[in-house]
Formats: sequence, structure tokens, C-alpha cells
Amino acid sequence: MKYKNARTAKRIAMAAIGTLMAMIGAMTWADDGTDTPPLALRKIMQDMDKNMHSMADAISQKDWPLVERIAPLIADHRQPPFFEKMRIMGFVGTSVSKYKAYDGSVVEQAQAIGKAAKSNDVQGTELMFRTLQASCDSCHNEFQKPFVAHFYGKKDAVQ
Repeated sequence: MKYKNARTAKRIAMAAIGTLMAMIGAMTWADDGTDTPPLALRKIMQDMDKNMHSMADAISQKDWPLVERIAPLIADHRQPPFFEKMRIMGFVGTSVSKYKAYDGSVVEQAQAIGKAAKSNDVQGTELMFRTLQASCDSCHNEFQKPFVAHFYGKKDAVQ
């Protein structure tokens, strides 16, 4: 008898979890034509952009300690919450490995910039920064417009 009750309880729990997931999914994907709240990724990208500008300024001023402090802010940038990350991966689809490779490149290049700045390697820092910028640009060129159009609607696709 215990086995049957445990099984029933498990089924009820699974049904409740499934219903909750469906409700979350419906709320997440709902698009009623009103202003769509921004994804956490937008704030993450804005922070990275601010850090990239600060790093560029620090490099131009040859302020290597500041470059070294900024590098981990880019390399160890925040990640979107789990459900948002799943939505993004669903959107990216078969290009997920390419999308992740761009992010991995950003991490590697930012870490390399930090190391080069620590050793006062001017050429290495500048080269790694240009490579980092190229990684960012490549990802944005490939994913930004369709991403913005998909998650925010066509009217915002030019952002």
C-alpha cells in the first residue's frame, strides 16, 4: 500500500512541477505587444560595454594596474539566470557551439589582457584588446540583430 501511495504522490508532484513549468514558460514567452521587460543579458552586455570603454581608456593612458583590475570584470562577467539562459540557447539553436565559443573567446582574451597588463606588456595588452574587440564584434554581427528582433520585437531590432 505504501508503494502505491508513494507512486501517487510522485505523480502529483510531477504534475504540479509540469504545470508550474508550463505557467512560467507561458509568462516568459507571452508577448502582448506592450513593452517587453529587458532580459538580464541586456544589463550584462551594458556592464561589459562600460568595462570595455574603461579598459580602452586605461590602455590609452597606459594605466596597467587599472587594466589589470578591469580584465576580470570582463572575463568573469555575470551569466543570465537559468531560465533566461535556456531561452537564449533555444533561440540560438544549432549555432549554440559558435555562440559559446564567442563567450569563451571573450573570457580567454580578457584573462590574457590582465596577464599582459600585469607584466607591463604594452604590445601584448594592445593586441589582446584588439582581439577581444574582434570577438565581441563578430558575435554581435552574427547574433545581435536577430536576437533583439526575436526577444524585443521588430521595432527594436536596430538597437
